[in-house]
Parts: sequence; C-alpha cells; structure tokens
Amino acid sequence: MVERTGSARGLNDTTGTNRTKGTKEPRKVTSLDRGEPPGAFAVGGAEADKRIKLPPYETIALMLQGGGALGAYQGGVYQGLNEAGIHPNWIAGISIGALNTAIIAGNAPEDRVPRLLEFWETICQPAFMPPLPAFVEHAFFNSTDEIRKAFTAMQAGSALVEGQKGFFVPRFPPPSPLAAGEPGTASFYDTRPLKGTLEQFCDFDRINSRETRVSVGAVNVATGNFAYFDNTRMKLRAEHFMASGALPPGFAAVEVDGEYFWDGGLMSNTPLYKIVHATPRRDTLAFQVDLWSARGPVPDSIVDVMGRVKDIQYSSRTRLVTDTLQRSQRFRNVLREVLDKVPVDIRNSDPWCKTAEELACSKRFNVIHLIYRHKEYEGNYKDFQFGLSTMREHWESGLSDIRGTLSHRDWLDMPNNDAGFITHDIHRDER
Repeated sequence: MVERTGSARGLNDTTGTNRTKGTKEPRKVTSLDRGEPPGAFAVGGAEADKRIKLPPYETIALMLQGGGALGAYQGGVYQGLNEAGIHPNWIAGISIGALNTAIIAGNAPEDRVPRLLEFWETICQPAFMPPLPAFVEHAFFNSTDEIRKAFTAMQAGSALVEGQKGFFVPRFPPPSPLAAGEPGTASFYDTRPLKGTLEQFCDFDRINSRETRVSVGAVNVATGNFAYFDNTRMKLRAEHFMASGALPPGFAAVEVDGEYFWDGGLMSNTPLYKIVHATPRRDTLAFQVDLWSARGPVPDSIVDVMGRVKDIQYSSRTRLVTDTLQRSQRFRNVLREVLDKVPVDIRNSDPWCKTAEELACSKRFNVIHLIYRHKEYEGNYKDFQFGLSTMREHWESGLSDIRGTLSHRDWLDMPNNDAGFITHDIHRDER
C-alpha cells in the first residue's frame, strides 16, 4: 500500500453519502465538512519521505485534459503522485490542464502542491464580490441534494455574471454581434487577469530551463491545425498556456507570435497521442488524467442532455484512442520479434526489412487512467462552477483515486505482454 502523508490524515475518513447518480456510496469527509476555512487544506507531513520505487522507465508522463472547474481533480492526482515521490519528467496539458501544467512545471517540486492549491483557491473566488464565509459555504454544500444543487447552480451563475478572481471577467460593454473588432477581444469574457495570475504563480525561467518537458495543445484559428507549444522547441510564456485554454466564444483567441490560437479541446482534449507517438520512442509510464467520462447515464431531462453532450464531446474518445495506440504498438512489437529471427545479412540488404526496421519498436508503454466521475448534484454547468467547496471535493476525489491506483503496485510494472502496452483504470479494474 502507498503510505499517506500527514496532509491526508483525517481528510479521507468515510462517512455520509456520496451523491453519484443511481448509487449510494460512502462519501469522504472533507475539510469543509468539518467547518474548516478554505486555507486549512494542509500539504506535506511527517510521512512525506516514503516513496515508491519505479521500474526504469525513460519517460514518466503526466497528461492533463481540459475541463474547466473540474481541473481541481488534477490537483488531487498530482498531490498523490508527489507524496509517493513520482515526479513526471514530461507534463502535457490542454485547456485547464495546461494551466495546471504551468503551475506544476513552474515551481520547485517541494512547492508545487501548495502553489497549485493557492492557485485554485484564488480562481475559485468571485471576481468582485467577497466569497461566502466558510461556515455558510459548509452549511449549503453539505445540506440536502436539492439545496446543494441550487447552491452550486447559484455559484455557476455567479461565474457567468461576474467572472472568477484572477481568471476572467465579463467584457463591458458586451460584444455586439454587428460590430467587428480585434480577434483578441471577440469574446464574452476578458482573460487578461489570467496573465498576471500565471506570472504570479509560475517561474517561466524554470519552465524554460527544460528541467521538465512541457507541452500544451492549442488550435490555430486561421489554419484549423492543432499545435503543441513545447519548451524543447521554444521559450514558453503565459500566452502559450492562455491560448491552450481560450475556449470560444467565452474566451477570445490569444495571439502568439503573430498568430491566433483557441483552446486545444476544440480538436483533441487529451495529449495521449502526443506522448505515445513521440520520437525517439521510450519506455513510458503515463498518467492520463481525464475530466470527462465517456461512460455515463442516459439523460432524462434537457438539463442532463446538455451535460451529457459535454461528457461525450470532451472525453475525446479516450478509450478508443488508447485501444488504437495499443494495437499499433502491438504490431510494432510483433514486427520487432519477427525481424530478430531474420538473418542479419538479409535484414541489412532487403529493402522491405529495412522499412520494417523503421516501423518496428520494442519499447513498452504503461498508461494509467484516472477519470473524474460525474456526481448527481452536478449540472451541465460543472465545468464553470468554481465554488471553493466543489473545488475541494474535486481535489479530494483525485487524491483518493490516485492513492487507490498506486496501492496496486503491480500496475506500475513494465508491460510484459505481446503488445508491450497496457492500461489500468481503478474504476474499471476494480468493478
């Protein structure tokens, strides 16, 4: 079992009810259940020196999908990796995943979890009005299902009306459908506050030192092509991460070196393909953190229909992509085995063998899926419902999922099947 740090003690005792659609499960007690203020979420602890020893993977990748306010789940996942001593050497993100990538890569390992939490506690406050007192938030959030739904819907409405602190604010006057202007202002919200927030929480010199490889995905508005901003090829600035999260029409395209970019989630909301198809190929352990689940209940109301559409649209068919990559790697691995049985002189002279050598690959890939599970009280607004209480529940869900995953130590082993490619998902494998 993975040892838990002092930060987790008391946060994961099971009481109460988990409001997952169609089921009743124990719900974990959070700091808000105990009436603690948002800043009371502790990190670090006396057991933080207990680490997991990994096999000799050449790449340890962390892949962070887009999903707006759901991105706090990724913070919990990273906390669990950090306390287990697993430090990715490649982080790839899209949209809110790109912002989390910036915070993680832009800080020293010992500062990453506190800075992530501070970032989330900042953007989960209203842009102008003061947040509710902690005891009031506690009372509403932990009341009946009906009250919780009404309360979270109110918080989502607040995000639409006044924006989020250090993230985005409404444009005033609002954009006119008849008036043309600059591409950087063609949106309902202004994200200029985000630039200052990223520069406050991230050391871009550290990001560009290549201590950790960083890749964030965006879409070129003019060409429609997908692009990755990668610190192995360019110097990254706040604008690169903002472009990855510029989801229209809410957020305007961001200019980067004379070109305009939108949210990468418009085309592909997962960096999995980028990691697996990188060359040269390397033995890779990849943690794929998804915020939208392709699986879910059939909706029975128009509100649920809108939410389910987002689940399907932004899950980016993660399972299909993973299965396709697994089959591809199996072909490469089998080809490698067959070529090893061909005499060397033929391999060196036959043109088909030379082509096969280029395609063959015996590298191994282990993909660990962590997928956020929708909760019944969440509406179609869950990606822009930035309440502090909800943020903490998302965070603690991610922390619980990664701890449960890492308790299966054999899941971290190098694959030894004929594909050289294996996947694990705690919600799938423990059903």
